[in-house]
Amino acid sequence: MLHSIRIRSLQEKIRGRGLAGAILFFSRDVYYYSGTAQPAYLVVLPDDYRLFVRRGYEIARLESGFDQERIVQGNFLEEIVQQMFPGEGRGAKLGTEMDVLTVLQARNMNQALGARELVDISGDILEQRTVKGSQELESIKRACSAVHAGHIAAISHLRAGMSELELAAAVENAQRLAGHEGCFFMRMPDFVMSRGPLASGLNLRHTSGTLFTLSGAGLSPAIPTGASRRIIEAGDMVLVDIPVCIEGYHADQSRTYAVGHAHPKALDLFQRLRSVADHLMSNLRPGLTCGEVFAAATAEAEALGIGDSFMNFHSGVKAHFVGHGIGLELNEPPFLARNSRAVLKVGMVLAIELHLMEPEGHALKLEDTVFITPNGVEILTSSPRELTVI
Repeated sequence: MLHSIRIRSLQEKIRGRGLAGAILFFSRDVYYYSGTAQPAYLVVLPDDYRLFVRRGYEIARLESGFDQERIVQGNFLEEIVQQMFPGEGRGAKLGTEMDVLTVLQARNMNQALGARELVDISGDILEQRTVKGSQELESIKRACSAVHAGHIAAISHLRAGMSELELAAAVENAQRLAGHEGCFFMRMPDFVMSRGPLASGLNLRHTSGTLFTLSGAGLSPAIPTGASRRIIEAGDMVLVDIPVCIEGYHADQSRTYAVGHAHPKALDLFQRLRSVADHLMSNLRPGLTCGEVFAAATAEAEALGIGDSFMNFHSGVKAHFVGHGIGLELNEPPFLARNSRAVLKVGMVLAIELHLMEPEGHALKLEDTVFITPNGVEILTSSPRELTVI
């Protein structure tokens, strides 16, 4: 029932745009609509749909929420098009996920479509996915619990003399034992981030070009993010920002720790950063634009005297967003970005992602996953929102 409801919503978009149908291939979208991530083409017509499974047919039949007659074996696009879109099709338009379509895939798809025109439908899919249903929310809550297991491991294991890599391994192990599926999804090609950012000491100022956040230095130039082999020292600040994926849905949380003691200025700055987050979350509500959210965060940071360091990087560049949607992908719409006109809706799940970096001083971060309700927000991440001194 759930998947057929999602399909009907997509069919309304297809009819509204005057499309002959859509062919989806991206695993996260296929999973969202069908309940299986087995390699497949999901063909959706204005009044019909079929899942053509390329590999793993028997598994897909067990996993999918579709009626069995809608799940068929099929690997060749030409045959699928002939079956689902008979005739020459001149002037007809078909939607697909062009934001993740490779040049080779586009060539093959255009060849199979003949006279039909291929158009992008990713925006419609992602907009539909922004509002989470009850089952999706429960998966995200379970992911938040696994993130908290990582926090417990961090405060249990963190000590001077261990390496960033050792700490990351302890956090990741706890997350895995709590059900983390061991990977995450980003809707962009050639994206790498190791298992997630972790940094200490001077590495907190390391911002890799592959991530627009405090990234950590990584183990090698091959994957220049995440934990390094740097030895953590007494007095260091340590950032743990390792996300979790459970049942396909993500949770994102950042916590900052101090080893042995925290400098009074760091404690003061962190309280100001948290005050910005608290102000932002207490004022989030359906109907606000993402640009208004960004403006509110920056204004509060200015009022609290941290405007220059708020969302700042070592290069002097500032981040242009203070959060993002989260769900089947770690970063997905809406983005709480400067001047964005996207509107918050009941049922959205967001990661509120704030940091500050002084030009020659402290670097601190706080991030939580929240759920937009009719009256405001529910914070889903449960780890203490403090600068924790170990």
